[in-house]
Amino acid sequence: MSNEVDRVAPGEVWRDFCRRLEKAGDLVFNAEVAGTPIDQAEGYRYLSRLMRIALEMHLENSDTDFPGFYQASHPTAKIGADNPDNLYLNASISGERRYRITGKRGTVPILSFGSKANRYAVDGTMASTGEIDSADMVFEADGSFEIIASKEKANGNWLPLADDTSMLLVRQTFLDRDNEQPATVKIEAIDPPRATPEPLSLPKLEQSFGKAVAFVEGTAKTFLHWADLFKKEQLNQLATTDQTMFFKAGGDPTIFYLHGYWKLEPGEALVIETPVPNCTFWNFQLDNIWMESLDYRFHRVHVNKHSAKTNADGSVTIVVAERDPGYGNWVDTAGHEHGTMLLRWTGATEHPVPTTKVVRLDG
Repeated sequence: MSNEVDRVAPGEVWRDFCRRLEKAGDLVFNAEVAGTPIDQAEGYRYLSRLMRIALEMHLENSDTDFPGFYQASHPTAKIGADNPDNLYLNASISGERRYRITGKRGTVPILSFGSKANRYAVDGTMASTGEIDSADMVFEADGSFEIIASKEKANGNWLPLADDTSMLLVRQTFLDRDNEQPATVKIEAIDPPRATPEPLSLPKLEQSFGKAVAFVEGTAKTFLHWADLFKKEQLNQLATTDQTMFFKAGGDPTIFYLHGYWKLEPGEALVIETPVPNCTFWNFQLDNIWMESLDYRFHRVHVNKHSAKTNADGSVTIVVAERDPGYGNWVDTAGHEHGTMLLRWTGATEHPVPTTKVVRLDG
């Protein structure tokens, strides 16, 4: 006990944490893609957001015997082209335990549960270890439900786990968020080894700090690589076809992702034309270079299956510009000159690739 007190007194744990975090920040400070003042300012904010998420994930909500839901992506903290139409819920779990997930369905159109091997802190990946969708679940007459999450198959609604499962991810996808009711969800371990969580110890704190910094570094590295790749290969295009990279990072297996990189001069607009396949959901969004969705609280930075105006033939025209051109579905650049972008087809029978062109707004 005295050794632990001695180590706490000089503050070495904290200083080591700060030094490691400072080094992790070099990934953002030295990013070639960050070429404008807003990019740099948002880069500093991105680091602070990743740190907030990391501490929620690896410190405040890290006990897999007593899990609770938190949000790793939300309006003021974002990872990997977060979906503005989604409500994300995360919980830390272990493949060595069994869990009971309960709640009520609500009216949100898409509700899915995925178990993940979260390795963002190791190699920037988050492989799926099990999936269950509301379309395949059994609900009571009042909309209540129960899911058992375990490695061994369970009766009723079952979410598979694996030896390396470490996270539960709940996605709720809205078409009309103002008028749709989210699901309520709770989680508990079945037969936890003790009645209450163990008190925090210095070794546990050090471990959590280490994982948090590694998460910041691994996450930043992964999505900066994506942005660089899209800039080189898909400038002002949505042409991604190989989905492997996205699924390794935790992407939903029911979604086909079309990423790209947009860059416009003042007075220019990017016009995107696409047929719309038979699908349960689709949307298009603008992101910054850090692959954070632009601020959808105050700007129209995305459009979806419900909000979009379709053309006479059922196709959709999307216009990315600094101001509303008066035609198509306008998506606001929100003061940015460039960034990344994403079109999702969810549950689609086909995956059309849009055509794009840059035009003058006053042309």
